[in-house]
Amino acid sequence: MKKNILLFPIIFFGIGLCSAWSQAPAASGDTTIYKVAEEMPRFPGCEKLDTTIQFKAQCAQQSLLKFIYQNIQYPYFAREKGVEGTVVVSFVVEKDGSITQPKIVRDIGEGCGVEALRVVNIMSEYQIRWSPGKNNNQEAVRVAFTLPVRFKLEEAPPFVIIANDSVWTVFDTPLTYASGDTALQTYLNKEIEYPKAFTDSCRIGNIDLQLLVRPNGDLRILDMTDYNDLGYDFWAESIQSVISTMGNWTPATHKGRKVPAAYDINLSFVPKAPACKQVVDNYTRAIRLSDEGTALVQEGKSEEALAKMSEAIALFPNNGALLLLRGQTYLDMNRMPEACADLSNGKKIALVNWYDSLLPLICK
Repeated sequence: MKKNILLFPIIFFGIGLCSAWSQAPAASGDTTIYKVAEEMPRFPGCEKLDTTIQFKAQCAQQSLLKFIYQNIQYPYFAREKGVEGTVVVSFVVEKDGSITQPKIVRDIGEGCGVEALRVVNIMSEYQIRWSPGKNNNQEAVRVAFTLPVRFKLEEAPPFVIIANDSVWTVFDTPLTYASGDTALQTYLNKEIEYPKAFTDSCRIGNIDLQLLVRPNGDLRILDMTDYNDLGYDFWAESIQSVISTMGNWTPATHKGRKVPAAYDINLSFVPKAPACKQVVDNYTRAIRLSDEGTALVQEGKSEEALAKMSEAIALFPNNGALLLLRGQTYLDMNRMPEACADLSNGKKIALVNWYDSLLPLICK
């Protein structure tokens, strides 16, 4: 089952300024990019206040934090993998208050750096104008600004709302199949049937389903992902097989009462026709290569991991799961064109929305 993570995270932010001072003179027409100015740039919203520069700076900082908080989204895979930490993004506040040269200075991976950069780019898209930095008698100058953005997963409430259902994520006792996980997998392997209409098609792949089990034993499919575009007949078979487990679940409990909870199930469709043996062998090999690539990523051997993943994709170029995995690896390596291609294709095949907020920036 998926681990309990916050789906709507609270994110903390801080404003960091480099302490080095540029010694170049602030002459007329000065194009120097300063790291520190006598009066630092300020996010708009507080300039009309009749108060001190220091108070305006504090107010501007709070306004910037609010802007970021309202626009940022915790990347899907970062939430799934429990990734937390601080991303650092830098940009230049120009003399006219516009934002240029945004870049990631420090990243924590899994799309967090790209997400922070996306929010910074929104300032340009919305044509937000800062109060520029100033030197020597209030002359506007170009100033480099460094923005740390902290991604932190807070303790989640005991449930989330999915399609009007309360789905508990914290339990006294979790949702279980009456005879155990092994028995569930054995049952599904026997119950599921390869659609007869596609016996000679050699279609092969996996479908993920998220099953909701209510306290009264009723079942509902919350989500389904077809990574190989197997099609409707395979979806129907998957749903029928999973729903047939009704009556064999022990509901989750929270504070002594039964509560609705979700359970993740992966179903494999493997053709049995003799003519499909080579396809099955190749698929087994592709999955093994993918697993080896994932292990190499965890060891910090990204280039070797990409080689394994690419070998797997060469065997099954339309496998959404393989494309998304390699695309995420490219994304973590800041190789945006390759990440764009893989994630866009993977999304198109598997119909997932995990990267919807990032693709416009990744594919820029």
